[in-house]
Amino acid sequence: MTGLRVQSIGPSVTVQDQGRLGFVASGLSRGGAVDLLALSEGAALLGQGDDLAALEMAGFGGVFQAECDLRIALTGAVMQASLNGAALRWNASHAVPKGAELRIGAASSGGYGYLHLGGGIDAPVVMRARSTHLNSQIGDRVAEGDLLPVGEDPGGPVGQVLDVATREDGGTVRMVRSFQTPLFAPDELTRFEATVFHRDMRGNRMGVQLNPDGAGFQAEGGLTVLSEIIMIGDVQMTGDGAPFVLLPEAQTTGGYPRIGSVLPCDLPKLVQARPDAPLRFVFVEMEEALAAERAFAAHLIDLPRHITPLVRAPGDVPDLLTYQLISGVARGDEEH
Repeated sequence: MTGLRVQSIGPSVTVQDQGRLGFVASGLSRGGAVDLLALSEGAALLGQGDDLAALEMAGFGGVFQAECDLRIALTGAVMQASLNGAALRWNASHAVPKGAELRIGAASSGGYGYLHLGGGIDAPVVMRARSTHLNSQIGDRVAEGDLLPVGEDPGGPVGQVLDVATREDGGTVRMVRSFQTPLFAPDELTRFEATVFHRDMRGNRMGVQLNPDGAGFQAEGGLTVLSEIIMIGDVQMTGDGAPFVLLPEAQTTGGYPRIGSVLPCDLPKLVQARPDAPLRFVFVEMEEALAAERAFAAHLIDLPRHITPLVRAPGDVPDLLTYQLISGVARGDEEH
């Protein structure tokens, strides 16, 4: 078994894939990557399926040493990254030779960065997935000395960059109404859509609190809500009236009133927003929500078309002399 050896690591780094579907009735939420779009972007850069596992890094990465030749891709929140001291481009794929040192530091913006390996991280499969689910004690955080085993990589190009629209600047997040939306008075719903929110730094894989510019929001009869099923993206209103957006490792049932549910295609924008980035919510009808989800699914399929070669300065290419830079050279005395 070979792969990427962990020399040092940040406090909240886990192996994640698309998560576990079909276990909510048994009390296990989906889990998986917080930013599923970043998972698909890395897969596109490496030319492989987005069902493979990658390393999810919350705010900070680590130091790694390659125990074999590897292909990697870096997506999600932009982090400081270098290979043997040379800076690496984010949202791009790179070759990592055996013995090389890969360093991934703090995020310059956003919340979750992703390190993808060609062939994926070959972590054990538990309940049809390789993802770590901390609340259910399936797997654990990555630790110093761990080996991240690499799956079989059929190979492919590296030095590719993906044109990615920024999702760290906040913006408008679309929601659909739920059965509990009517618990909030019409003027509260209007004020909710007019309010600017900012992502709280204390979020985790269970959810993230959003702080409103102004007073919190209260539901009529909120204390009498019965506990019922929870979905990823549900927006609970806690006791102080601040919305709490539920993420992949949220509980499967809850009794806080929920004002609505964020569209899955807009969750990446919310979880990657900088703490100072403004966020607004807007309710949309189900027809518009389904159209948005269809457009998002089409975008994921289309990702490979947005990949272009990564042009590097000659001084940044450590093995420059191994490349055939000129071909078709002639002596000049041949007949044509």
